[in-house]
Amino acid sequence: MPTNFTVVPVEDTPISNPDYDEEINKEENKEETCTAAGPNSGDETPRETSSLISTDHDDSIYGKNMALYEDEMDSTPMVSSLLNKLANYTNITQGALEHEEAESEDGIQRVTVNGPQMGTFIGVFLPCMQNILGVILFLRLTWIVGTAGIMEALAIVFMCCSCTMLTAISMSAIATNGVVPAGGSYYMISRALGPEFGGAVGLCVYLGTTFAGSMYILGTMEIFLTYIMPNAAVFEAESREPTGMQNNMRIYGTCCLVIMTLVVFVGVKYVNKMALVFLSCVMLSIMAIYAGVIQSAIKPPNSQHRVCLLGNRTLQNSRFDKCEKTELINNVTTPTQLWKLFCTGGIENATCDEYFTHNNLTEIQAVRGLLSGVISVFYYVLMFLLDNIHYVLHDVTTFFTLLVGIYFPSVTGIMAGSNRSGDLRDPQRSIPTGTIMAIATTSIIYLSCVVLFGACIEGVVLRDKYGESVNGTLAVATLAWPSSWVIVIGSFFSCCGAGLQSLTGAPRILQAIARDGIMPFLQVFGHSKSNGEPTWALLLTAAICEIGILIGSLDHVAPILSMFFLMCYLFVNLACAVQTLLRTPNWRPRFKFYHWSLSFLGMSLSLSLMFVSSWYYAFVVILFSGCIYKYIEYRGAEKEWGDGIRGLSLNAAQYALIKLEEAPPHTKNWRPQLLVLLKLDSDLGVKHPCLLSFTSQLKAGKGLTIVCSVLEGTYMARENIKAAMAKEKTKGFCHVVVSSNQRDGFSHLIQSAGLGGMKHNSVLMAWPANWKQAESSLSWKNFIETIRETTAAHQALLVAKNIDKFPTNQDRLDEGTIDVWWIVHDGGLLMLLPFLLRQHKVWRRCKMRIFTVAQMDDNSIQMKKDLQMFLYHLRLDAKVEVVEMHAGDISAFTYEKTLVMEQRSQMLKQMQLSKTEREREIQSISDESRNSIRRKPCGEKPTQSNKFQVPTIILDEEAQLIHDRNTKSHATLNDKATPTSDRVHMTWTKEKLISERNRHREAHMTVRDIFNMKPDQTNVRRMHTAVKLNEVVVKKSKGAKLVLLNMPGPPKNKGGDENYMEFLEVLTEGLERVLLVRGSSREVITIYS
Repeated sequence: MPTNFTVVPVEDTPISNPDYDEEINKEENKEETCTAAGPNSGDETPRETSSLISTDHDDSIYGKNMALYEDEMDSTPMVSSLLNKLANYTNITQGALEHEEAESEDGIQRVTVNGPQMGTFIGVFLPCMQNILGVILFLRLTWIVGTAGIMEALAIVFMCCSCTMLTAISMSAIATNGVVPAGGSYYMISRALGPEFGGAVGLCVYLGTTFAGSMYILGTMEIFLTYIMPNAAVFEAESREPTGMQNNMRIYGTCCLVIMTLVVFVGVKYVNKMALVFLSCVMLSIMAIYAGVIQSAIKPPNSQHRVCLLGNRTLQNSRFDKCEKTELINNVTTPTQLWKLFCTGGIENATCDEYFTHNNLTEIQAVRGLLSGVISVFYYVLMFLLDNIHYVLHDVTTFFTLLVGIYFPSVTGIMAGSNRSGDLRDPQRSIPTGTIMAIATTSIIYLSCVVLFGACIEGVVLRDKYGESVNGTLAVATLAWPSSWVIVIGSFFSCCGAGLQSLTGAPRILQAIARDGIMPFLQVFGHSKSNGEPTWALLLTAAICEIGILIGSLDHVAPILSMFFLMCYLFVNLACAVQTLLRTPNWRPRFKFYHWSLSFLGMSLSLSLMFVSSWYYAFVVILFSGCIYKYIEYRGAEKEWGDGIRGLSLNAAQYALIKLEEAPPHTKNWRPQLLVLLKLDSDLGVKHPCLLSFTSQLKAGKGLTIVCSVLEGTYMARENIKAAMAKEKTKGFCHVVVSSNQRDGFSHLIQSAGLGGMKHNSVLMAWPANWKQAESSLSWKNFIETIRETTAAHQALLVAKNIDKFPTNQDRLDEGTIDVWWIVHDGGLLMLLPFLLRQHKVWRRCKMRIFTVAQMDDNSIQMKKDLQMFLYHLRLDAKVEVVEMHAGDISAFTYEKTLVMEQRSQMLKQMQLSKTEREREIQSISDESRNSIRRKPCGEKPTQSNKFQVPTIILDEEAQLIHDRNTKSHATLNDKATPTSDRVHMTWTKEKLISERNRHREAHMTVRDIFNMKPDQTNVRRMHTAVKLNEVVVKKSKGAKLVLLNMPGPPKNKGGDENYMEFLEVLTEGLERVLLVRGSSREVITIYS
């Protein structure tokens, strides 16, 4: 549906105020100064900005009519500015920057850079044609047809061409989904799949292009040593296989690589100028093939190329001149050269090869012609193991899958056009059109050549890989017109050009990957010399290319580069399929003939061809890509490119969260989902980093971890917490809440942290150390309130005492024990936690011991047997011990300790009340000076202004008496003379009045009363339990590496909170590392499978 735009002009009304103009000039000067300082001055990392949005503006452009939006111009420019940038957008190519921009070391001399002017035909179609049509067509396609047969050869070609066509459709969708800057296929793949997949695929493209250079150089040397100058061989290669021929290829291939590397190093512009010459050689060679086919159909075949057969075995006709056993010379039967190859002695007493004796010689045409009917009798040839060097060894020991691996490199090169995206006038139009046209054209050429080779050339010649049966002539050249040398010379220069193109393109791909900064170890290859040539990348490319040349066989190198290109094509299709299926909002390709099913089919076909070609090479390449992926994930730079994999993760996370929320997890699936409450110091640093180490050690269950902290008034600590988590290797989420006080902040986190089914079920926090010495009681009060809130929320609570003494992730504990004191059963969390800890390498050597307490009425022996059986069913390896605690009398020490605890608590309350009295006294004086206390005559009713007061019970006399006690030292004489006229109208609730009574009763308690008080019997009994249990725990677990204890709950009456802290201190006294555990009353461990 078309959209109509209406542009409304807005006139700029000039303001002639000189003061305003002067202010504007000052602001402009200030902006120029900031700009001169550089946009990235300072330590801040520059962000990735868009080339279409400019943040430079002034009032002369936007005018004063837009002053309402001037504060937002940096992030949201005017529409006119954006449209101007879009209209003038030019993408300077990497090649232009390297070869058309000359800059001296001083940066003075520059040459004007022209914009890209290449169209579809020159920029995409011809480069793709040159890269697709090459060495395999001339050297191996005839052998593939002869070995596999026409039908199987057509199947091979169709599968490979279908794979590249489907990939080209997916690549066209990527190319039309937005502006395509310079960078080509690597840029498109990496930005679509993200840095991890992009880096892995980028290296696959680089290695594939590099090994393609090796293949083209080996093809060049094979043409040179076999068909142009066979006498130049250094090593004798009688049978063309394998050692002598390979050594010759290695020597000459290395020399050729050195020459090509020097040419590329001197200047790529020479390679680019020769590209048209190399392409002309390819096109002339193909035209010669079709001309030869037409000529064979019109004119009888030339007898120049004839094949001599002994029985059904092909002979090397370079060793004889006539395909006869004997000949008549002057009416005398004379043995021929062929006779002498198989026989010794004269005709009468000759000793001949048995097969030579019993079989006749047959001479046939190498090229039978298009209308000869040879296509109807095309058949497979059985394998012969021949020891006689006079026969032509037909290399038919291969199989279908290997032929696929050898042929597939002939259809690669489809990304040659996209690699030149920066040189194209309109990449979004040229890349799809040119690439698909090139693939369609080359597919027709390959399919037609398969049929024409099978229809015109004899089968034995097709299976002759090195042309030994036709006097050392290239098999495809026997069909050429006007001369076989057209194809020989054309294929030679074609392979040379393709090798140079590979050595030119591969270093630039590596340089692009290095400059992206996603793999730190490749940074050195991002540097270039003054003209932009990637020198270090070129040297590495030459070294890797030399590895391929040392293999020495084109047939062995071809499957290697097939794997790398197939992996690249697989990920191109994957990128499109993922983007479409996830319905990414930014995925809006203009290419009309794209559908996600085509991408899925292309991805499946690429993966299938990988394993069909060579399953072990496929596994190696997949493993290589996986290693690169994990390396970038853990060591690489963080890049956010808006990739499709991130969208896939979001969709998967959403689906998983919805599924988790459908039902609560079963006991077998329970694992600690930790909410870690961190405390920060004055510098916003983590106060207890060992708490994060302990968190990661507990994560053997792979559960959720949310590390959070509460700040009062600032939000700057999140990065500090994330840095501490990274240092301690704690995987989880970081959450910072800004609150007016820490109590409310932690309460909000306990209630609302998490999302859907991924909510925490356990809270981990540190013991409030030095709570007795703290001036304020907020630390231990917040601690106890946290315990109450986790209990109310049915969440488990883990409190680590002496957390700074806990081991870090770098420590390794020697053999020791993890002691569990199982006092009460609250879900089995006490037994699950040691098991999880022992999965971590820090606690792996520690043994597990479980202690339980037996009373006088319990059968300790039976308890031990039952507990051992219970642990056996739980599949836990632990030593069991039952400790008997006799109900002894309360000792004087316990009584005295309880008394001291209560006296201390009462004295602190007295001190707090005295402080409150002083504060009230100061406030009363301030109120008196400001006349802030309104007084009313006695008996006057409240006015209407008091209508907002809550319903109260007014007790005037007692309330007035309490107020007079608070302010009696500040009452004036007049107030004493007329008390009835200046009474304060007190409106208190009943609870307020009762609290005031208690406060005044405690305030008037003297020091003598404190020291004469008797302890509460409930506190005495609790202290007795804490002391006795502590004695047993210290006796049994003094040397344990970690002690886990059931944490008793806080008192229901908040007046005893401080006593509760004393009980916990006494319970854990004398222990180095303690983890207090309070379960959620839900079973977290089960005996069932």
